[in-house]
Amino acid sequence: MSQRRDPFGLKHIATYPAPLRLGCFVLVLALLWLPLATPLYLLLRDDPNRASIVTMVLLGLMFIGLLYNWGKWIYGYRRPFSHYGLVCSSCNVQELAQGLGLGLGLVFILFSTIALLGWAQWQPSPQGWLYLGRWVAEGSLTAIAVGLGEELCFRGWLLDELERDYSGAIALWANGLIFALLHFIKPWSEVLRTFPQFPGLLLLGLILVWAKRRSHDRLGLAIGLHAGLVWGYYIINVGNLIRITGVVPDWVTGVDRNPLAGLMGIGFLTVVALGMRDRQRVRDEG
Repeated sequence: MSQRRDPFGLKHIATYPAPLRLGCFVLVLALLWLPLATPLYLLLRDDPNRASIVTMVLLGLMFIGLLYNWGKWIYGYRRPFSHYGLVCSSCNVQELAQGLGLGLGLVFILFSTIALLGWAQWQPSPQGWLYLGRWVAEGSLTAIAVGLGEELCFRGWLLDELERDYSGAIALWANGLIFALLHFIKPWSEVLRTFPQFPGLLLLGLILVWAKRRSHDRLGLAIGLHAGLVWGYYIINVGNLIRITGVVPDWVTGVDRNPLAGLMGIGFLTVVALGMRDRQRVRDEG
């Protein structure tokens, strides 16, 4: 860490307890985002989907900008993104590719296993192969954007703030719980209907922390794994490539065909979690 000038007298924020630091960051982000997002949303209110995409993209860009300056002004990092795990190196690129393959493969192996058990059937895309190729391309861009944004937020900034104040184990579980809870903000009826998704999200949060830690705090593996899961689900769901037969309840195969929202998906994630945790232990002991 280098000693940087403090143009706004903000370095004392680094001495605050973690919950207060997190609150300060979120408050500043909201104050920057809302004055721009509100009129944009009102302008595009006739197209709610477009309005949501535009305002979320704006939020993501503002988060990245604020995070860069937060790292420089509060902690004096010379290269904030590198500190949070976005390292420009061949190792990080290789780990990104490995994670992408693991996540994508996990989704297709999971649904193939469900199909072999007779609980689902593969089917050709109703729109044809041309549209399927388009969705594969669109899905890859969406997946990388989601993986990069969420991992920079949760396993970059949030994990760093938690690890400053708490032990590794507490930071691990707090990160996983916050990740799962923030993905579960929805009407109460939907919370109850999709509740099997919650333990899957919690387990995924833990896996992604272990993925970062076993990679010497680089984010490539976590981003790739997260993106691979999103990409695989996007291809299958948007392409309508799988038909659930209904032989077993949705909580077994996944509510709304979501691989994280079912017993089978949680079982597959448990295997990945054990592998990630053990690899991290080997790295730490080595």
